[in-house]
Amino acid sequence: MSIGRPASELPSLDQEEILRYSRHLIIPDVGVEGQRRLKAARVLMVGAGGLGSPIGLYLAAAGVGTLGLVEFDVVDVTNLQRQVIHGTKDVGRKKVESARDRIHDVNPHVKVVPYDTQLTSANALDIVKDYDLVVDGTDNFATRYLVNDACVLLGKPNVYGSIFRFEGQSTVFCTTDGPCYRCLYPEPPPPGLVPSCAEGGVLGVLPGLLGLVQATEAVKLIVGAGEPLVGRLLLVDALRMSFRTVKLRKNPACPACGTHELKGLVDYVQFCGLRGQEDVTDGIPTITPAELDERRRRKDAFDLIDVREPHEWEIGRIEGARLAPLSSFAETLRTLDSARDVVVYCKSGVRSAKAVRQLQAAGFKRVWNLAGGILRWSEEIDPTVPRY
Repeated sequence: MSIGRPASELPSLDQEEILRYSRHLIIPDVGVEGQRRLKAARVLMVGAGGLGSPIGLYLAAAGVGTLGLVEFDVVDVTNLQRQVIHGTKDVGRKKVESARDRIHDVNPHVKVVPYDTQLTSANALDIVKDYDLVVDGTDNFATRYLVNDACVLLGKPNVYGSIFRFEGQSTVFCTTDGPCYRCLYPEPPPPGLVPSCAEGGVLGVLPGLLGLVQATEAVKLIVGAGEPLVGRLLLVDALRMSFRTVKLRKNPACPACGTHELKGLVDYVQFCGLRGQEDVTDGIPTITPAELDERRRRKDAFDLIDVREPHEWEIGRIEGARLAPLSSFAETLRTLDSARDVVVYCKSGVRSAKAVRQLQAAGFKRVWNLAGGILRWSEEIDPTVPRY
């Protein structure tokens, strides 16, 4: 069963479109009507990053008539390893602008509706309501729950995907008979338990694999072909190059799609326990890179501890530091002298703040967290230390 308009209301194809989409038209499961459905379709993409790149490129190439694009970030050089919708020339540009231009280059017939904003509880329903389905290319739990609940409330299919390091998963949520995201994940994980791509990394080609799965599912839903991933979760392991599916069942007790207790959108930052996470360093004694540099120049006596992981240490480090990963920091505590000054750093200052709390709990009185971590050190003191 396809989504969208009845066949009698579908737009026609002109000669140029017939030529462009000819390889679709000769597939019995697509044909002229399927291509007309693609032309009539309105698909909302949430995110123009790793997953959004292949989603946008291939839905545009397939002939989806209208692509809404919600994205508020700018292109950074670290994005280019996986976000192939953007190029080196786009560094510093708004992603929504870069993606729009690239999509138009792929297919000028596609109308791109840009939303240069963050999707929030205040605007999600107004944005989602104008589309036939949503393709979720986000990378955080708060927005995934937000997208899910908006789709449930409005009756819109949600094509979901997520990635981490070498693994990914995809399914189709929020259909009439299928489960929703809350059926799979009733509660978000504790804050900090699951690292982001910026913290844990992601294989550059992995979002290509999962994003193409999402684009494929969107096309199938639009034209009504095949068996969509409703009630099935596709699990991808790129290291083993294995693909398997597990069954998902709709939870009758789900507050969103089961009991329908959820009547509106909530505060998803608070729901995910993220309120105040941006202030995790509050109350922690800090030292700026300039102050640390001055202490080094004076040859003050202190211990400099790097709590990143060994593979990060190999990328670059502050001279004179000692590696003591946070994952095994308790073992390091026993080797430190509580009478000495201790400065702790990580990539950006969050992990090292946790290490400082451990040191304080162990009785250390003279301990500081390097504000901004090694990234700020590289920016302000030593540009030879690589940024990553």
